[in-house]
Amino acid sequence: MLKIYNRYIIKKFLNKFINISLIFLSLIFILNIFEEISFFKNIDTSILTPYFLTFLNTPITLFEIFPFIFLLSAQLFFNEIFSKDELILLKNSGLSNLKIAKTLFFFSIFIGLILVILYYNLASKFKFYYTDIKNSFSNDNKYLAVVNDSGIWLRDEIDEGILIVKSSNIKNNYLNNVIINQFDSEFNLLKTIQSDRVNILSKNWIIYNPTITKKNITTQIENKIFLNSNFDQDKINSLFSNFSTLNLWELFYLKTDYEKLGYSSNEVTIHLLKLFSSPILYGLMTLLASVIMFHSSKIKSLFFSMVFGILISVFIYYINFMFISLGNTGKIPNYLSILLPIFFISIINLFGLTRLNEK
Repeated sequence: MLKIYNRYIIKKFLNKFINISLIFLSLIFILNIFEEISFFKNIDTSILTPYFLTFLNTPITLFEIFPFIFLLSAQLFFNEIFSKDELILLKNSGLSNLKIAKTLFFFSIFIGLILVILYYNLASKFKFYYTDIKNSFSNDNKYLAVVNDSGIWLRDEIDEGILIVKSSNIKNNYLNNVIINQFDSEFNLLKTIQSDRVNILSKNWIIYNPTITKKNITTQIENKIFLNSNFDQDKINSLFSNFSTLNLWELFYLKTDYEKLGYSSNEVTIHLLKLFSSPILYGLMTLLASVIMFHSSKIKSLFFSMVFGILISVFIYYINFMFISLGNTGKIPNYLSILLPIFFISIINLFGLTRLNEK
């Protein structure tokens, strides 16, 4: 059972967290709505469509900046108890600086678990609907890439025709065991191309030793042919990297499918590790804010403390980005790409927590 002063600390911090989250939610909505209105300015659709799409896209964007929100919420929490001299009352109740920081740390982890398990899954579903609706108004609706148990499927509209491509797997810049069905604009089958290997490094595909079936006549070509496509290796990778539209269970299934097909699952694994480590990161960011505020309490300047916290947040963001990029390219192990930034923040906090009770 939580003691009265712990409930007081948690309630005050939660109030700050909710208020800051709502402020950022509003800012994200306002900034995104201009982009959506610009996108739809020449498209005949309902005036409400940009607002609805912005509503669907905003939650997942907010999720990405939760580490900063936790830090900012903790800073505002401490600023209030400092300015109202509530810290003295808390200390008279038997609370030390370290105990206050510890209470906020564990409560932030608890909130983080709820955000990952409930909020993220809901936000990812909204993002999926957003992407689906947005693509129906975009030229990208002509192109589709899907991974399932049977392999990789691509749908491509080019040169007034339609290509349906099925491949058993992808390795480096090659599609393997490929079947290409080529249709006209009315979806009448023109020909079928089969090949063991297709080079997709560029949008001018190189098809090696293809077997071509046209009007029930099959021809074997002992050479290579070329085929224009809107897809290349980079485009396929970018389509498969939009993990924010998938909930936790779908990410696990996608990882399994990638491994079956021989497609690198590094990015999926790193995304999952990032999600599972998020509660710890939130707790560490709250702890970092506690350290900053206790060590700068004598300055009596909220502006200075928050600017310092923001600068550290930006630095941590780029450290995170750098290690995740190294993990995605396979230069460091997946788990290290997530654990090293957390280890770095933990070291900063450990130094800051030294003699914290004397502040």
